[in-house]
Amino acid sequence: MDLFHAVIFGVVQGLTEFLPVSSSGHLVLFQHFFGFEEPEVFFDICLHTGTLVAIVLVFFKELWSILKTLIRIPVLSRESGGIKPLFENNKDVRISVLILMGTIPTGILGVLFHEIADRLFSNVPLVGGMLLVTGTLLWVTRRFNTSGRTLRKVGLKDSLIIGFVQGLSILPGISRSGATISTALILGIDREVAGRYSFLLSIPAIVGATVMGFESGLLEKSSASPIALIGGTLSAAVVGYLALIVLLKIIKHGRFYTFSPYCWIVGILTLIFSYL
Repeated sequence: MDLFHAVIFGVVQGLTEFLPVSSSGHLVLFQHFFGFEEPEVFFDICLHTGTLVAIVLVFFKELWSILKTLIRIPVLSRESGGIKPLFENNKDVRISVLILMGTIPTGILGVLFHEIADRLFSNVPLVGGMLLVTGTLLWVTRRFNTSGRTLRKVGLKDSLIIGFVQGLSILPGISRSGATISTALILGIDREVAGRYSFLLSIPAIVGATVMGFESGLLEKSSASPIALIGGTLSAAVVGYLALIVLLKIIKHGRFYTFSPYCWIVGILTLIFSYL
């Protein structure tokens, strides 16, 4: 793994981790059609660390506010008359609980099926088919571009459904952001709330996936040089930051479905060339 290939992987990871076009699907396609080898576990961890940094930077104020609120929960709970009133009236507590509840089904699916997903990772026709599914799901959202429910009206049932859908994105070709934001919009949640919740919900998922691969990554002797690891991580962080900023603006203006044609075209071409 030289610096050039590390930066390419970092750019692909940064773009596709946030844009609703499936990072895992594009990684499979880049490996298959361009002759790249599968990234080593430790290098893959570095790329995910880069995209995690991008999320933290974009949502730093919100995350800092949540952290300060969670530290003061005992005091706030007494002042509010209990956890339930606090959940209903404090947006930081509410979003924290919704993230926690959404992470549960994601974690269960990840633990139960990650080995199966790893075996499917080299299945190029599957990627093509799942990209078609992702594109269709994005296209459906054009019907749900009116103002929806605010955070105050998003409940635990909503978070469980979105978390379950996030868990399904373990399949290569299913976009995590595409699936979760589309599901939130279909459930009638406000566009901006859907986007912000989706990416905040991704933080535990990315951390969990990184932790699951960390042990094997430490045991693996990496062939990548330190400069390649740094280059890949930085490119993933910078490109991911820019992609996330752009995507949030697209979601705000109700044009999330514009990524559908891209997913359909790549999915169809993938199926055609995989059978040639």
